[in-house]
Formats: sequence, C-alpha cells, structure tokens
Amino acid sequence: MRQAATIKDVGQRAGCGVATVSRVLNNTGPASAKMRERVLAAADALDFQFSEVGRSLQSSTTRTIGCVVPSIENPVYADAVQGAQAVFVNAGYQMLLTCTNYSADAEIHAVRTLIAKQVDGMLLTVGDAQNSEGLNLIRRRQLPHSLLFNAAPAGQTSWSVDDHAAAAAVADAFAKNNHVHTGFLALNFLSSDRARRRFEGFAERCMQNGMTPPALLEVDDDGLDLTAHLHGFLEDHPELTGIFASNDFLAFAVIRSARKLSIDVPRDLSIVGFDGIKVGQMVEPSLATIATTPRVLGTGAGKTVLSMIDGSAPPNVPQKEQTFSFRAGGSLAPLTAESKDDGKVAAFPPSNDQTRKTAKIQQERSK
Repeated sequence: MRQAATIKDVGQRAGCGVATVSRVLNNTGPASAKMRERVLAAADALDFQFSEVGRSLQSSTTRTIGCVVPSIENPVYADAVQGAQAVFVNAGYQMLLTCTNYSADAEIHAVRTLIAKQVDGMLLTVGDAQNSEGLNLIRRRQLPHSLLFNAAPAGQTSWSVDDHAAAAAVADAFAKNNHVHTGFLALNFLSSDRARRRFEGFAERCMQNGMTPPALLEVDDDGLDLTAHLHGFLEDHPELTGIFASNDFLAFAVIRSARKLSIDVPRDLSIVGFDGIKVGQMVEPSLATIATTPRVLGTGAGKTVLSMIDGSAPPNVPQKEQTFSFRAGGSLAPLTAESKDDGKVAAFPPSNDQTRKTAKIQQERSK
C-alpha cells in the first residue's frame, strides 16, 4: 500500500519549506504567484491531503457533528438527517451518524462514543427526553446540541412537531366522520416519548368530543408483521371502527395486516397515520395522516447547533401550529351504520365478521 504524502514531501517537490506549503494550502499568508502555482501543482501530483487529526490537535476542534436518531428506515428521520447534513457540509463540518433502533442502551453508547471522538456538537432524537442518560451527559459536558422531534425539556432547544395538538386534530377528524370507538397503535412508550405525547393528545380530545377512551396497543418494532397483534386487538375491542397509528410505517403495517384478515380499509376500519411521508399519497387507499416537514426541522436543528458553536444568532423555532397539518386520505371514511342496536353503530359490517377473520388467519398460518 502506497504511503500517504506528507507536507514535507510537498515542500521538497515544490522547492520550498513546510511553512510556505502551509501558508499556500491554508491560504493564511503571503506567497508569490509562481510559488503558489508550484505548491499547488506539487500537492496535486502527490495527492496530498491534510491530516484531520493533526488539524484537530492544533485547533481543538474536529469539525465533526454527531447525529443520533432511532432509525433511517423511516423516511421522516432520513429527511431530517439530510436537511441537517446539508447545513453541516456547507459550514465545513462532517456529520457522524448513529442509529439506536429505539434502544436506550444503544442511545447512551452512541452518545459516549461520539463524545470520545470529540465531536464539536450533537444533534439527537432520544427515546425519552425527560429521562435520557445520554442527553444528561451531553448537558453536563455543556456540549453544543439540539434535540430533534422530542419535546424540549425546560432550558433545552428542540425542533419538533407539536405532537399533542397534532394528535388532537386526528381525534377531531375521526369525530367529524362519526367514529366514536377508536384505537391507538404505537411503538412502546418507553422507547418513544413522541408516541406517548400523541396518545395523550388523542385521548384528551376524544374525551372532549364525547368519544370513548381510545383502546391502546403498544408494539416493540414498527417493522413487525402486525397481523397477529391486530387480530387480538380487534377480538378484545370488537367495537373499534378506526385506528390512529403513531407513525405512517405503523399505519401501512396495520393496513397490510387488515387485508390479510379480510378487513376492508376504510369500509370496515379507518386508519390514520402520522408524519406525512410521500409514499402515503401513492398507495391505494391514500393514507390520511398528519403531514410534517422533517427536512425543515433537521435544517433548523443543524443551524441551531452551529449557532451554539460559533456564537451566531440561532434560527427561530417555528410556532407550534406551523409544525403540522392534517392531510385527508382514502384510509379515513365516514362511518356508515350497517346495523343499529339502541342507537349504537355496529363495529363492523356483517360481511366482515370474526369468523371470516379467524378463517383467514388460519389460512395464512397454514401456508
């Protein structure tokens, strides 16, 4: 393997000292046009690159920013990360990305690793912003940082969606479409404080709208086949006519599982998601959801971190009502009374009875 050229090699080839090479390549001092041309030509011929380690030792900065998110499989996080990365690259920083897969242990390990790499700042989404060991460690070290998607604890900065108000808008949409009995599907609250806040906002507005308290189903992974979960959930709560999923991935998963159970969406069961990822408008039925702007949030969070590093004025965090909007879709439909009993709407039409669902599950398991 060819050994990397050093600044001394460049100086020897250009016929000058190391100090002259440094002035030319860093553009930090005078040099004649002829000497500048010789140094640049020598550096190009030798494919010379400055050692970032050496630079960091001299300047006490690594020009790196750590980024910790639960996953980039979910396009919401991927879009936010891209927004932040563009900000960092334009400012001459590199971003070091780590995904925790919603694990508290992985979260603290990622934070400690990035701190050990002496990052100049950090951007992160944690499982629980009120009780995050990693976030507390960052705060104790007074490392420039910004939260992303989490609701900000007192004294913290976060670029996030108003989860509570957005979930209330979903409850209003269900009520407008005559749904009284609904369910809430979410990642485990211990791994996602966003899901917990959405449930709280949804349950509160359901009560204000005169709806029954939403039934709750927590799962550990948004990539699971939810067929068995959905089957058991509907057996326990046969009156449900609508489900609010705490993110669009879960909404897609429950729609797919509903089809396996011969449940028609939205005729038999309405589904609403959260995030507003683009694919939701490309499927049939289109997904009713809370639309957000993750790239804007990532960009803002990135600028916030840089402002903490260089002392510049931070960007303005958007007003809560500007962080989301409800997007109508084909997965949410008005509830039609197929049959009534003392004024109550039947949960599912006869064409979608439990016997049919059970037979479908048994058929899938036998394959």
